[in-house]
Amino acid sequence: MSAPSRRLPAALAERARAYTAAPVPPVPARPAATVVLLRDGDAGVEVYLLRRQLTMAFAAGMYAFPGGKVDPRDAQASPAWAGPPPEEWGRRLGVDAETARAAVCAAVRETFEEAGVLLAGAGPASVVGDTSGTEWESDRQALLAGGLPLGELLSRRGLVLRSDLLSAWSRWVTPRFESRRYDTWFFVAALPEAQQARDVSGEADAVVWLRPADAVAAAGTGAAAMLPPTWVTLEEIAAYRSVADVLAAAAARTAQQPIAAWTPGWVIQDDEVSTLLPGDEGYPGDDPGVTGGDPGVSRDGSGGAG
Repeated sequence: MSAPSRRLPAALAERARAYTAAPVPPVPARPAATVVLLRDGDAGVEVYLLRRQLTMAFAAGMYAFPGGKVDPRDAQASPAWAGPPPEEWGRRLGVDAETARAAVCAAVRETFEEAGVLLAGAGPASVVGDTSGTEWESDRQALLAGGLPLGELLSRRGLVLRSDLLSAWSRWVTPRFESRRYDTWFFVAALPEAQQARDVSGEADAVVWLRPADAVAAAGTGAAAMLPPTWVTLEEIAAYRSVADVLAAAAARTAQQPIAAWTPGWVIQDDEVSTLLPGDEGYPGDDPGVTGGDPGVSRDGSGGAG
C-alpha cells in the first residue's frame, strides 16, 4: 500500500507559502462534523467516500466523508435522544454538553443530507428502514435547504436520534493558512442494515464504497486526491478486519480521555511544501517550518483538519 504523498497540492502549497511570507491573523475554525460510514464487504471493511466538486470553495476535487459545518440550528435542536446523553458526549469530545449535542446533531443531519442515511429510529432499539422514497427525499431536500430543522423532522416522524450509532474517532483543525478553517469531529458509524447510501449530495460529483487500504493506495498513486485527515483516518481503519472491530476501537479511544485535536503542520523545503503531523519528526505545530532544507524545531501546536 503506497503512502499518500506528504507534498501539498499546488493550490494549498501556494496558500501556505503566501501565509508564511506575510502572516495574517488566522480566521476562526468553525465547528464541523463528519461521519465515516462503514459496511462489511466480501474482502473486509468498506468506507463511503464522496469526491467534492471542483467548484467547491474548500477541498475542491478531494475525496472526503459526508460532513459539514455545525449549523446554528444544530445548537438549538433538542430532539428526542437515545444513547449517550450530551453530557457524556461532551466528555468524549472534550467540550461542554451544548457544543457536543450540536456536533452530534450536525453529524446525523449531514449524513442524511449528503448520503441519504438517517441515524434515527422509532425507539432506542430500532433504526428506520429504507429512506429513498419520495416523502423521505422531500424531507431531505427541505433539511438541505434549511427550511426543516433536524429536530422538527424527527419529531414529526416520531423518531429519536440514535446517538449510540455514532462513535467518536478523531478531531482535526484546519491549518491557519487556509481562509476557511474547521474544527472537525470525525465519527464512525455502521451503515444501518435496511438503508443504502445514495449519491444525493450536490457537493459531490462521484461517490464510491472502497476498502480503506485501496483508497489509501489510490491516494498514494495520485488517482484520488485527499486531505491529510481523510487519508490518515483511512490508514487507521485499514488495520481492522470488520466494522465491529472499528467500533470497538473507537470506544476504546474515548474510554479514559477525550479525543485530542490534531492540526497538520507544514514545512517549506526548497521547492516543496510538505505536511507534517503530530508524532512526525520535526512536526512544527500549527506554524510553518523553517524555509530551506531544515524542517525546524518542534513547537507546541494544538488542534487537527486540513
